[in-house]
Amino acid sequence: MANFVANTQVSGHSITKRIGANKPWTMTRISRVVILGICCSFVSIHDSSGQDKKAQELYAQSIKLFSERKATEAIPFMEQAVKQDPTFKDAYLKLGQLYEFTRRFEPAITAYQNAIRLQPDSPASGAAYQSLSTTLLRLGRYGEALPYLEKYQAMVTPQSVQGKRIGRQIESARFAQEAIQHPQPVDPKPLSSVLQTTPSQYFPVLTADEQTLVFTALKPEGDEDLMTATFNGETWSPPASLSPGINTPDNEGTASLSADGRMIVFTVCQGRKGFGSCDLYVSRKTGSDWSAPENLGSTVNTRFYESQPSLSADGRRLYFVSDRPGGKGRRDIWRSDLDTDGNWHEPVNVGEPINTPYNEASPFIHANGQVLFFASEGHVGLGGYDLFVSDSANTGWTNPTNLGYPINTSEDQASLFVAANGKRAYYSFEEQKEGVSQKSRLYAFDLPESLRERVKPVSYLKGIVADAKTKKPLAATVELIDLKTNQIVSRVQADAQTGQYTAVMPGGGDYALYVSVPGYLFKSLSFDFTQKRDSGSALLLNVPLVPAVAGETARETLNNLFFESGRYDLADKSRTELDRLSAFLKASPAVKIEIAGHTDDRGDAAANLTLSQKRAQSVVGYLTKAGIDPGRIRAVGYGKTKPVVPNTTDENRQLNRRIEWRIL
Repeated sequence: MANFVANTQVSGHSITKRIGANKPWTMTRISRVVILGICCSFVSIHDSSGQDKKAQELYAQSIKLFSERKATEAIPFMEQAVKQDPTFKDAYLKLGQLYEFTRRFEPAITAYQNAIRLQPDSPASGAAYQSLSTTLLRLGRYGEALPYLEKYQAMVTPQSVQGKRIGRQIESARFAQEAIQHPQPVDPKPLSSVLQTTPSQYFPVLTADEQTLVFTALKPEGDEDLMTATFNGETWSPPASLSPGINTPDNEGTASLSADGRMIVFTVCQGRKGFGSCDLYVSRKTGSDWSAPENLGSTVNTRFYESQPSLSADGRRLYFVSDRPGGKGRRDIWRSDLDTDGNWHEPVNVGEPINTPYNEASPFIHANGQVLFFASEGHVGLGGYDLFVSDSANTGWTNPTNLGYPINTSEDQASLFVAANGKRAYYSFEEQKEGVSQKSRLYAFDLPESLRERVKPVSYLKGIVADAKTKKPLAATVELIDLKTNQIVSRVQADAQTGQYTAVMPGGGDYALYVSVPGYLFKSLSFDFTQKRDSGSALLLNVPLVPAVAGETARETLNNLFFESGRYDLADKSRTELDRLSAFLKASPAVKIEIAGHTDDRGDAAANLTLSQKRAQSVVGYLTKAGIDPGRIRAVGYGKTKPVVPNTTDENRQLNRRIEWRIL
């Protein structure tokens, strides 16, 4: 899977005219190195006193033409220089660099080899060894590169900068050879030709249900816009501009979506007034309209570089790349959290072992919030930027794992998006012709089993919150709470116009889901994933909320109260539900409620009646200890007399064993 699309935001080394802030690299790493190498010759003094005078003149003319950006015209003069004087080592070196710059790799390799043959054991041939081995590595010819690297390594001090660099290259070459012998089983397929309405498309991101796609599109005139398309289960719709308020004649791109697709953070490197070279902006969707983009502010954005955002599923945690002071290397991955007041906290560096002294790029936090994919040129890989994965642990992030071949190749791999269910991955494939990038297209592939085991898939709830009577959509708050820790795992808002919501449900836990709107009884639901292994599923759940008014019909079940069988002692994990009810009563000091206990039809009727009364009284006891006036709460036990469904199955009996509350 060569040529994952990369961009100038990732590399930071674009020397050609930049068409757009999010455009794929117009040059590979080879060309960038070549430019720097040849440009250095303009200010270097070369000892050519022993060379043929005519060869020296041809050499100088070639260098002059290159300085005028006439690389192709410069080559014949350098070719003539080495023909005139076959011992002109520096001319062979520059000829190799010129070939390499013009994407003629085979003659470049030959030229470097000729330079080395003149003085194979001399440190003066170091530049030729470096250029040759780097070219071979970037072409994926690891076996050919190793002998030159090992020979060069013997010429330099092991602990020198150059020695360490060569050591890393040797380690990467050996790693790559092993990776190629054990490839990952991947079969990438293009998403759809319908999406190919512009010369290039890249950096795809999707909602949790994989039905909404947002990507960066490069237009013929060089403008980059954010585009969106929807999937109907069989085909993708033609892409459309995300929003006229987001896209401008300048460049917008490298975006990240929340799981529900209603919050987007994207990168702007020119056009809008910001704090630094690249800034992050946010927009939120209500109905079908996106809000005017807002700069994330001076806490996140600085006078330095901020780009490549990745939002957590609920949009409350942001990962991004920055070269601000305080990092571990050049460009590092940072993290910031959004508080309940809508303010971003001071970003923190995610630290080692993710960040290295080199560049990291394109973080992607999976919907489970526990698995981080990212690109790096600092960890051992197959060359340039490789893609890695790391897991969140109690002690921090685990050591990153290379995603392997052919997901990673000798080319730069820039970014990857993995679906919430952990089954599919999306990326951009950059098509090349004779080593030159032509266009990039959106692709997807099934995640290999070895990687799928690393990704903890998540389920998600999706539906509409509305008034139970009028059916009016409600802008509800939907919160997922871990019953073991009583901590909020996710908090999202339903759309104010449509009532639609999407809430991600991590596996492996026992969760309470609360749906609330001021003036309504809150709805509580219970989800137990402690035994369930079928994660990655979707559940459609419309939530009707009952207005908080007195009456027999204004009642809700407290689904997250837990008792031992036949007992009335509240289990510890019930405190989440009880604290929520306590908070409701404190916010509504004039409200009085009834707590009603119910059982199924099994056992003695009188015993059931007593048990239901004691369970209701246990709830009242907790609330009064929490500061609620006992005069506002009435406990009633109904036993088996008011079933909600017939007691014909175990599932129905479980529904009938319940605690309800209503306003008096």
